[in-house]
Amino acid sequence: MEKIGKIVIDDTKYPGQDMYCDGAVEDEILEIVKTLEPCDYGMMIEKEKSWPVLYHLSSLRENIVSWIPLKKTDRVLEVGSGCGAITGALAAKAGSVTCVELSRKRSLINAYRHADCDNVTIKLGNFQDIEPLLACDYDYIFLIGVFEYAQSYIGGEDPFATFMNIMQKHLSPDGRLVIAIENRLGLKYWAGCKEDHLGTYFDGIEGYPNGGGVRTFTRAALEEICRKNGITAYSFYYPYPDYKFMTCLYSDARLPKVGELSDNMRNFDRDRLRLFDEKHVFDGLIREGLFPWFSNSYLLVTGKELPVIYSRFSNDRAPEYAIRTEIRREAAGEALTVRKVPATQAAVPHVRQLLEKGRKLEAAYGGSGLLINRCALEGDEAVFEYLSGRTLEELLDECLEGDDMAGFEALFTAYCDMVRYPKEAAVYNYDLIFSNIIITEAGWNLIDYEWVFDGSIPPEYMITRALQCYSFGSEKRTQICRKLLQKKFGYGDWEIGEIAWKEKEFQKFSTGKRMSMAEIRDAIDWPIVPVLTLNHRYLDERSRNCIQIYEDHGSGFMESQSYILHAGYQERELLTVEIEGKPGVHAIRLDPARDFCIVRIPVFRAGMQTVSLRDKGIVVNGTFLADDMILFATDDPGITIMHPGRNLHIELEVSRISRQVAECMEYDLTERKQTWFKGLKWFSK
Repeated sequence: MEKIGKIVIDDTKYPGQDMYCDGAVEDEILEIVKTLEPCDYGMMIEKEKSWPVLYHLSSLRENIVSWIPLKKTDRVLEVGSGCGAITGALAAKAGSVTCVELSRKRSLINAYRHADCDNVTIKLGNFQDIEPLLACDYDYIFLIGVFEYAQSYIGGEDPFATFMNIMQKHLSPDGRLVIAIENRLGLKYWAGCKEDHLGTYFDGIEGYPNGGGVRTFTRAALEEICRKNGITAYSFYYPYPDYKFMTCLYSDARLPKVGELSDNMRNFDRDRLRLFDEKHVFDGLIREGLFPWFSNSYLLVTGKELPVIYSRFSNDRAPEYAIRTEIRREAAGEALTVRKVPATQAAVPHVRQLLEKGRKLEAAYGGSGLLINRCALEGDEAVFEYLSGRTLEELLDECLEGDDMAGFEALFTAYCDMVRYPKEAAVYNYDLIFSNIIITEAGWNLIDYEWVFDGSIPPEYMITRALQCYSFGSEKRTQICRKLLQKKFGYGDWEIGEIAWKEKEFQKFSTGKRMSMAEIRDAIDWPIVPVLTLNHRYLDERSRNCIQIYEDHGSGFMESQSYILHAGYQERELLTVEIEGKPGVHAIRLDPARDFCIVRIPVFRAGMQTVSLRDKGIVVNGTFLADDMILFATDDPGITIMHPGRNLHIELEVSRISRQVAECMEYDLTERKQTWFKGLKWFSK
């Protein structure tokens, strides 16, 4: 037994050495958690710009479990607790947490970062050795990023069904098993992300043809595993973008809407391809009702359905503004409610102020037609009525998709009139954007008013910000917003750029100057490779790297009387060209490339006779560097052979160069030649 702070590490089943490790970075992470407070981990993530540091220490890892309504009477088992990414979130809400972990180094990291938790025990060792000693009355068992490894440590023909069966035996009668796992057919893999565990392209969606010790599953496959274990009560949730750094949680009761899934560049750990824009494909899948099959990750919860059907996390903000927004149904038949929940103690005042902010907005907008969704407080949570309707953003999108510009203008004009309604308001809502307005039979309803401030600002500030936020969704949105800014406000490029700058400043204000996840991704700097761009470049290279032969039959050189001998050759590769001598051909033109280049021709034969490039019957539109080498300072280089007659055998090497290099070389050669002639003239005197 070992005790670190208040945490007990039970090492009676530890085999004596760690079987896996991320290397020296784990020592670095251990030093961080020993010396820094958790509130400073974000600073280290930004400083280190390292995937392992981000993955193990980011507070956003907790999102996958923090929405689950654990009680202080609940007993929790966490299998594969690692460095404790979610242990703290579980310990803060549950009565007791038992962790099972194979790595001693990671268990130490977990213990040091949660040393103040007196309800956590870490059991160190192989799962098979520890499992028989575990209790059989846990209220929740969490397998977060663990289930996919079952075949590595569970025997039998069906290790995954066996693993689930083993876990079920350790649950209380009303207990729940919670599994977070990647979807084998997740859209990100079709779009060009590598398989998370193997680091290879398309391995999962191809059914793991190359083997490996990991398996992820489709929804249907997970349901089949449940069926094999007699589990009929279960719920699927859909973490977005994935379960590792979830910012939104959807469910079958509240699936994503068109336009919501736009944060898809999440390759923190390795490079990725980009075969298509995932947002547009997600929109199409949502329209067709297919999103559940292509969600990037799944969260499977067995047992009775939980009350939360949707959760959006805003805990990447500064601590005083960090919250999550939930849609909840407490019991069957009850009405849905929307709740704002503080994610930190520092954010409690921010949430509690919503009640007073709502009252001030009602006073400011009374008579305008804009209704304010009323707020009530339950403890530290702000509770709102759930409104069934469509957002102004959705209606504007519908007009755009249907090319109904008159309808778009009418909605936008009505919005502007409402924003301008208060003449001498004591407050203003900086977040009066299209997605925060729901239109129902009762009228226009403002559903979110976190960012309400005392005082007043010109209404145009709120209107232009709404356009700025709306423009992010698609190219169509960007174009219409730019037109409106020019038409309605007379803004040019400078003013539009200033709006974007103001939005960045506001985001920095809300995040407390912390880096966003997008900025962290850019700092870690794994490349995104756009495949279509590469393909265009490849085809362009092939078209430039080709040898084309033209035949003059008496009417000059024409494309219709030409053919390509070599397409897509590699630069500096020695090529052989055979040209048949045909009767009636007055001249042959050989184009060695479609770019600026240097061409070396060590072998040139007509029949059995060696030919010099400087013969009168050969014309080149380049400059000789040597008897067998020509510089072409043109992207249409050509070697013309007059009256060829016999078969031609030509061996050549082509090196493409840039326009600048070619022109500089040609200029240098010309200058030297002129200087030499001038010297010769002076000498002859």
